[in-house]
Amino acid sequence: MSFDLEAEIRDLAARRDIADAVHRYMRGLDRLDAALQRTAFHDDAWIDCGLMAGDADAFVAFAQDLLAGMEATHHLLGQVRIEVAGEAGPDTATGECYFQAWHGTRDATGQPRDLFIAGRYIDEYAYKNGEWRIAKRQLITDWVKDDPADHGFFAANPTTNRAGRRGEDFSETRDWSRRSDREGPK
Repeated sequence: MSFDLEAEIRDLAARRDIADAVHRYMRGLDRLDAALQRTAFHDDAWIDCGLMAGDADAFVAFAQDLLAGMEATHHLLGQVRIEVAGEAGPDTATGECYFQAWHGTRDATGQPRDLFIAGRYIDEYAYKNGEWRIAKRQLITDWVKDDPADHGFFAANPTTNRAGRRGEDFSETRDWSRRSDREGPK
């Protein structure tokens, strides 16, 4: 059996590009960046998250609106299994992505809550117009935990660097001029 270097490179490039689409999706959620989240999907993609099912534009609008009503979110990917050249042909792939997501919410009385949701994205990917993106996605919820939040750490440590949304996160601004006097040389 001979080794096909070109096929191996195509496979690795596909996996890299698919992983990048999955990462753009997650970052778009937490940063409330609809444009970034939308780049994870092909125009004709179909998404079913359980709370809604629809095309990419409808889903992104739904997700952004839902998450905007929360104080903050943090989506974390676990293992990601990608199989290139799915049953539909050489320009397809399938995947399963484990995730855990924290959502800062409030109960009916206004008290903070920590809502954790863990599950898996069952995906189909397609290579179209020179790009690998998500073509179909179904969210499977494996477990949920909803607890009272404890913000005591932040109250006791007011200089803690906190996450931001809608372009205000340090990873997006990289505004080093906002450093405090306690930091090292400029």
